[in-house]
Amino acid sequence: MNKDLLEAAYNSEDFRKRGHQLIELMTDHLKNTLQEKNNKVIDWELPGEALQNWQSFLNHGSAEQLFLKVLQSTTHIHHPRYMGHQVSPSIPIGALSNLIGGLLNNGMAVYEMGTAPTAMERIVTDWLCEKIGFAKEARGFLTSGGTLANLTALITARNMKVKDSWDDGNNQPLGIMVSEEAHYCVNRAAKIMGLGEQGIIKVPVTQQWSLDTEQLENYLADAKSKGIHVFAIVGSAPTTATGIFDDLEALSHFAQKHDLWFHVDGAHGGAGVLSSAYKHTVAGIDLADSVVIDGHKMMMMPTLTTALLYKNGLDSHATFSQKADYLLEQSESEDEDWYNMAKRTFECTKTMMSLHWFSILKFYGEEIFDAFVTRLYDLGSEFAAMIDRNPFLELAVKPQSNIVCFRLVRPDMTEQALNELNLAIRKQLLEAGRFYIVQTKLKGIVYLRTTVMNPFTQTTHFQQLLKAVEHLGTKLT
Repeated sequence: MNKDLLEAAYNSEDFRKRGHQLIELMTDHLKNTLQEKNNKVIDWELPGEALQNWQSFLNHGSAEQLFLKVLQSTTHIHHPRYMGHQVSPSIPIGALSNLIGGLLNNGMAVYEMGTAPTAMERIVTDWLCEKIGFAKEARGFLTSGGTLANLTALITARNMKVKDSWDDGNNQPLGIMVSEEAHYCVNRAAKIMGLGEQGIIKVPVTQQWSLDTEQLENYLADAKSKGIHVFAIVGSAPTTATGIFDDLEALSHFAQKHDLWFHVDGAHGGAGVLSSAYKHTVAGIDLADSVVIDGHKMMMMPTLTTALLYKNGLDSHATFSQKADYLLEQSESEDEDWYNMAKRTFECTKTMMSLHWFSILKFYGEEIFDAFVTRLYDLGSEFAAMIDRNPFLELAVKPQSNIVCFRLVRPDMTEQALNELNLAIRKQLLEAGRFYIVQTKLKGIVYLRTTVMNPFTQTTHFQQLLKAVEHLGTKLT
């Protein structure tokens, strides 16, 4: 064993030195990015080029330059011209909570492996349950992302609505009802659970892109006629592609009528419960049996942390049931055993993610979430209004959140040609790196998709983006 190497790697004074240097680098990066001194949002290179460059750096680069190179070479989420995916520009205190969590490395499978973050997790999930409108018997926990949280909730739904499914497996065709525009992770969850393609009952959307509740009865009847036992319905709050919210109140009534589990995927928009101006977007969320909210989307936290919340806290103990005497001791009351997380989550080991939620609440109070969500939704409305006034641009739908889809249009071009044009515009924007936006396809039509994630984005940034889109539209035709 190379004892000297291990002692050097764990040297506290070396950590102090490198830590101070890194904080200085990160502080400069944050300042320069927010103030746009870093001109590019992304320094684009092809995957093969990036692989070659980083392999070369591993073999020949200076270790002292590693963190600087990372800062220079990746996507700058804090840039006001970042309008890409649904990832928050993490609040600086979140970087510090990440730092202490990374050093302490409490695994949190059982209470003994994370006493402080476990207590924090109970506090923040109880707080979220209260904000949703759940009663005192509600409970929740944190897990690693919306995909995992949605899968966990749907396994709970199956176990609660389909007798003996956990031990006996799926002895009959099972189904989940969901909007055709729902996030792909619901489809993935259904297939992981063995439901197959037939078990994903996709209900069409209206012209405004929300699930068409008028068609629910027909789709349920059709599934039953095929021998499918539908046990759950999922409401999107909102859908990922368009940012449009399903009618959660109507879905709840339908679920109650047919004894279905009602789950709300509020990974993006569930944080609306904290916005005084936009709480109406999630009206009916309090009627759900389970709700997912991502901290790393609309709550400013570093990736990856997601809350899964249950109206009845005892339901969260019904997801998994298995024996591991070295770890999962049996308690007299399931409700008392809220503090042994491995019983309720997919993860055994998980990160100290509750530190992010608790730190923000402690340093800034819940008002900061109201300010953040409200600001971004307001910006979405402002951007859409600018697009709507431009005769060469077309909105996919009037936004209900900070997700705005639009495209450049030309009256003399076919739909196929317009699709190709808008794809080309997005590609050139990406390669230039001054803006980062993405794309989506809605009923065969390509749209430029923006998610306004930075509260410091201004009207001028929208103007610059639209000017760039129009310039490229002229250049490419």
